[in-house]
Amino acid sequence: MKTIFSDILEKYDTQIIRLIVEKYGFNEMEALRKFFYSETYKMLSNFELEMWDFSPLVIFDMWENEQVTGNPRNSLYMRDDYYV
Repeated sequence: MKTIFSDILEKYDTQIIRLIVEKYGFNEMEALRKFFYSETYKMLSNFELEMWDFSPLVIFDMWENEQVTGNPRNSLYMRDDYYV
């Protein structure tokens, strides 16, 4: 199971890093560093949270919200009022 989870994480990493590079113009290493040291990445890599159900675009939105507000949970997709 651990290998499968690593493969899933790697796919997210690749897609989200690409989105960060494309949108913000960071080089790949800088984008990788910003994502890997984020709370969003900690949440994504926590097996118990099962965040692989989210699309990479949702994870990217969480990362962007974290950059602006300091908390990935401020993402529209994580807030309670999203489903109202």
